[in-house]
Amino acid sequence: MAHETSGTNVPARTTEEVINLYADMVYRIAYTHVQIKADADDVFQEVFLLYCKKQPSFESEAHRRNWLINVTLKCCRKITFGAFRRRTVPLEEEFPAAADPPDDAALSVYAAVRALPPKYRAAIWLFYYEDLPLRDVAAALGVPPDTAKSLLFRGRKKLKEQLKGAFFDE
Repeated sequence: MAHETSGTNVPARTTEEVINLYADMVYRIAYTHVQIKADADDVFQEVFLLYCKKQPSFESEAHRRNWLINVTLKCCRKITFGAFRRRTVPLEEEFPAAADPPDDAALSVYAAVRALPPKYRAAIWLFYYEDLPLRDVAAALGVPPDTAKSLLFRGRKKLKEQLKGAFFDE
């Protein structure tokens, strides 16, 4: 199933090509945001189902990527703030696991990013892991660029606090 495009630089892509090209990105964003594999699977499926149903046109490949990011974040918010999540308590809160220090620094940073509140986690993830410029992070989050800049600043500050001792000597 090919998609029509209105731009001049956008190659026509089948749904399969789009899924192959963006599957990893959509899943990483979903899993980082919802933090539960089953929920990330649901978000992934919903994003590409919407893509198939709507068959949107894009001005550029960056526009297609930003559309997928926006839809992914909206689906994540729907799950994160939905009625089911508000009425449940994760098992980790009821039965905390033993606090083993991570062996790998990258895992430690990844865990710290995942522990951030959702608004900071999304901003940090999009900026550093998905390499989006600030204006695209702002667009994806639906906030002005200055707000995105503040979210990144505050998210970095929270990360530094979490990683104190492991990477910082303060």
